[in-house]
Amino acid sequence: MKKTKVINSDLSRVISQMGHFDCLAIGDAGMPVPMQTEKIDLALTNGTPSFIEVVENVLTELEVQRVFLAEEIKQENPQVLHELHLLLPEVEFVFIAHEQMKERLNTVPAFVRTGEMTPYANILLESGVVF
Repeated sequence: MKKTKVINSDLSRVISQMGHFDCLAIGDAGMPVPMQTEKIDLALTNGTPSFIEVVENVLTELEVQRVFLAEEIKQENPQVLHELHLLLPEVEFVFIAHEQMKERLNTVPAFVRTGEMTPYANILLESGVVF
């Protein structure tokens, strides 16, 4: 059995296949996912698992150099934004329009769906390198 914290086999596979500058999307239960993008559905019920729980778990295995968030998170979900700043204090935050975020889902290898039920709890994690 795997010893590291990401034990979901699909999520582990996607992370292990990522290279420098590849992006992984994680988001709330309501984010529309394009048909061609793999959806790793972790949602169990409203709020479970939370967006932050899933991001924390992914960060145990993925080196992140930059994140992309919807500009709207600043006004509509400042608590989640604050928690992200605590989790990623050394990482560059780039804010884009929510519509751009949805368009970018066409280019990511996978979208991880959480049970999050708060607005704009969506992120693109850009992979860095460990050397």
